[in-house]
Parts: sequence; structure tokens; C-alpha cells
Amino acid sequence: MAKIEKQKAIFSIGRLFRFYANRKRTLFGLAWSIVYLSVIACDASVDPRSIALIDAGGANSDGSSGMGGSGDASIAGSGGVAGSDLQVFDASPLTADAAAVAGNGGSAAVDSSLPIDAQPFDSGLNDGANGSAGTGAGGSGGSAGTSGPPPANADEVCARWNADRANRAEGTWSGNVSGCDPGDISEEGRTNALRLVNLYRWLADLPAVTTDPEFNRHAQACALIMRANNRLSHTPDQSWLCWTEEGAEGAGSCNISSGPLVQSVDGYMIDMGNPTTIGHRRWILSNMFGPTGLGATDRSSCMWTMGQRGTANKPWIAFPSPGVVPFELFGYGGWSNLDQTGWTVQSDTINLSTAQVEVTSDGAPLTVAVTQLLPNYGSRYAIRFNPQGWQAQAGKTYAVSVTGIATPIQYELQVVQCN
Repeated sequence: MAKIEKQKAIFSIGRLFRFYANRKRTLFGLAWSIVYLSVIACDASVDPRSIALIDAGGANSDGSSGMGGSGDASIAGSGGVAGSDLQVFDASPLTADAAAVAGNGGSAAVDSSLPIDAQPFDSGLNDGANGSAGTGAGGSGGSAGTSGPPPANADEVCARWNADRANRAEGTWSGNVSGCDPGDISEEGRTNALRLVNLYRWLADLPAVTTDPEFNRHAQACALIMRANNRLSHTPDQSWLCWTEEGAEGAGSCNISSGPLVQSVDGYMIDMGNPTTIGHRRWILSNMFGPTGLGATDRSSCMWTMGQRGTANKPWIAFPSPGVVPFELFGYGGWSNLDQTGWTVQSDTINLSTAQVEVTSDGAPLTVAVTQLLPNYGSRYAIRFNPQGWQAQAGKTYAVSVTGIATPIQYELQVVQCN
């Protein structure tokens, strides 16, 4: 078994070396557990109720990561869609599925599922260390937001939550489809999106990440392809309008969205429509995540998730996170909420396959339904648990106990109203 794992690691490292040594090659065969966000709306302003999340990628039978779910998501309708109009198709580990939706009288065809190949990937691979974190949110190649564990004081947590979310402007796009010019998103949009990413990581006691200028360029070229063709795919071919190798490489390495960049970050964290993976959330909270690249047009955006230089090495990560948790994080009053999509615990080292979860508040047990999540979406192991007959409330403290595993996990979270 050790020999097989060593061969997998050598294979993965070799692939990674060739990727960084020759940027001009498009390596769709490199199987990173890709997840992507599909925001199903074509209007310049997106109603959050029209957001759909679709997981792609997964695990091979040996527990390694596969490249599944690289089908197209077709988009139709001029004004977005209501939640009841939404059709979502989850991709199986080795199948390319698609999602389509019709809005305001529009129509969209659903692409058929196609088998694709999967390659092994050692999810424990780290190829370098993060750069040092700065003291403010940064943009292209800039510094990350403030790192360090969140304070136990509710006022301080709420102050950070409200400050980091005060400016969520999407920025402006300088490119155009007619000339296949990717342009760039203004620094405000990229900075605001990165700030939200690092806010969520800070709450989870994870180090801040930075953007990489080259990853930004790939993400920007990816966003142009999606915008020009009015659909989403991790594997656009040369028949797609405004196709470039750089953009195609970005599509194969990014979370992709037909929604705005800043708003999509919250969508990743709620992660509606991905009950078997919660993959978007897990990638953002991954020990390995970073650096990232962020690109956007007026209607589409891409977030590079395959930097794989993170070295947080936390034994486990929960969301909602231990400690003080803003009630607004749960998303009540929006298009979905955390109680609906599930609280999660993820780990790279603790096998959670036999996990049992108990939640109590004020000494009283609260019923939850536990679901095993597919491996290698940002973490080797993960579970979600959903409240049954109750929902999170501001002013309450919840004690979570995960047992039935080699290393039991216990933590408390205090939910506070920040607005």
C-alpha cells in the first residue's frame, strides 16, 4: 500500500512540475478535485435566489481524486430565475453532467452525461509555502487580509464581520466580447472578493490567502470564455468563442460562475445544491488552499482553486466554526441557509467515515441528520449534519461532539447577532 501511495505522489508531483514549468500546456488530465459554482442568471444584476451550485469532480474507488463532472451548464433567460424554476444535476465522480435552466420565458437544453477519465491525485500534496500575510485585503499579487485566530469577544468578531462586508462592490470590467478582450476586473472587485474569502478563513482560524498575478490572468481569461458563450464548462474546446489556452487552463482549475465575483463567495460558503460534497466550501476552507486567482466580467467570474501551496495543517476544520459566529453567516432571509445545506466538519487526517454527531444547547440534545461527503473536495474526509426540527438562533451556544472516530472532536459555537 505504501508503494502505491508513493507512486501516486510521484505521479502527482511530476504533473505539478510540468504544469509550473510550461504554462502553455493545458493539462486537463491533471485531476484536481475541481468544484464549481454555477450562478444561473444572465442579467447584469443577479438575484441571489437564482443561484445554483453544482459539484464537479470527486473520488476514484481508491480514495484518490477524480476529474468528474466537466459538462456544460447552459444558461437562458434575460432576468434570472426564481428558485422554483431551477434544475440542478449533481455530477457523479466519473460522469460529466450538465445543468440548464429557463428564466422569463427562455429555454435551455440539458447536455447528456458523458464518461470521462480520472487520474490519481494525492490530496496531501503541498508544493510550497504561503507568502506572508499582510494587514489589509489585497488584490492582484497583493497581500492577504489579517491572519491569526479570531477573538473570543463577540464585539470584536462582529466589528471584523461588519467592516469586511461594508464594501461588496463588484468593480467594473475593462474587456469586451466583440474583440475577445479579457480585459480585467477593477481592483475594487478583486479586493472585495479576496477580503470575503479571508473573512471566512479567519473565522475558521485559517491563514489568509493572497492572489497570484498569473492565476488572476488565467481566471480572467476563463471568465471571458464563459461570458462570450453564455454557458459554463471546465473543458471548453477550441470551438468556443474567445477560446484561448490560458482561458481553457483556467476553466480546468477554477470555480466558475455566471454570477458576479464578490457575491459568488457567499454562494460558495452556503453551497446549495451540493449535498454529496459541499465542495465549494471545503475548498475555500482547505488546508491546501492558496494562492488564488480571481477574474470576472460583467456577468461571469472564475476563482482559481488549484494553487495547492497552503500549509495550514489543521487536524480538522468545522463550519460554522468554533467560537463566536455571526448569525448573519447562516444566511437566513436569503436564497438558502446553512441549516438547509448543512454544518460541516472536514479533515485531511481524521477518518470521519464512522462519525456520529451530537449537538446540544442549554443542556438539551438537538437532533441532526449526518451525511458522509465524497472525499477529496478540498479535504480527504468530510461530513455534514443538518438540524432536524430546529434552526440556529442568535443568542444560543451549541456544543458539538463528533465521536465514533479515532480522534473525537468537540467544540462550541456561540451565535451572535452582528447587525
